[in-house]
Amino acid sequence: MRILSGIQPSGTLHLGNYFGMMRPAIELQDQGDAYYFIANYHSMTTLFDPAERVRNSRDVALDFLACGLDPKRTVFFLQSDVPEVAELTWILGTVTPMGLLERCHSFKDKVAKGISFNFGLFAYPVLMAADILLYDSNVVPVGQDQKQHVEVTRDIATKFNEQYGQTFVVPEPRIRAETAKVPGLDGEKMSKSYGNTIEIFGDEKAIKKKIMSIKMDSRTPQEPKPDADQNIAIQLLKLVSPPEVGKDFEERLRAGGMGYGDLKKALFEHYWNHFAEARARRAELVANPDYVAQVLAEGSSRAREVASKVLSRARRASGLC
Repeated sequence: MRILSGIQPSGTLHLGNYFGMMRPAIELQDQGDAYYFIANYHSMTTLFDPAERVRNSRDVALDFLACGLDPKRTVFFLQSDVPEVAELTWILGTVTPMGLLERCHSFKDKVAKGISFNFGLFAYPVLMAADILLYDSNVVPVGQDQKQHVEVTRDIATKFNEQYGQTFVVPEPRIRAETAKVPGLDGEKMSKSYGNTIEIFGDEKAIKKKIMSIKMDSRTPQEPKPDADQNIAIQLLKLVSPPEVGKDFEERLRAGGMGYGDLKKALFEHYWNHFAEARARRAELVANPDYVAQVLAEGSSRAREVASKVLSRARRASGLC
């Protein structure tokens, strides 16, 4: 089983990135042949500062390695270090119907929110399809919001195979339902676009201030909260604490008698402890930049070995060579 996943270097990584993509990917390291990449081509649709892209790409590598990605068990690389993906994007684009892209929720949501868009943002699912198909991927772990893009990939692969003969492996999405949507500070999906994130490796004082500022309703501590499971702090606490802790706080909040301030303090403490080992590991990696560069270089070399074979197969099938 070959597993493929990528993450954009479009900003500082947060809990939504970690629980939605990073941790599931790390857990899958022992279950198959894992290929994980930093999607810097994708970041070009919304990020236009080259220095920031370089810095973000480095930080993503640091964060992923600090959180437990093992380069001995995975192929970890920078997307742009495998140029075959750009050619495959064009090839796939020639069999992709416009209507398929116009129906993509991600594009429509950004347009509805008034976000300026470009061809890259519109054609994002084709590049994502190339990312996936270039490595004969069987499984793609994604958040619920990215499920449609894997379905689009399946449609594109099937259409190409029907047009030119069996060429691509048709992948399957894998979604962790319990962490499919990580709530942000405002209750919406946690996203850099919404400015509602809690960073994985944020400054201690800044993160504590963010968590303590989470808005709650006007009910007094004594009042029972029958909807305790819908509380933002409870939902986040369940992610960063042992199961029994989250359950206990939820029951106490539901029964009444616990203040929101105490709940937020508990959330911060468990968040801070949850990433303690990863923070220490990240500090070691920051002090050894040559190691990180070597990991990415070796990863891209291994990735290109597979990518070149798959691209050659697609070129032959479509009459390009």
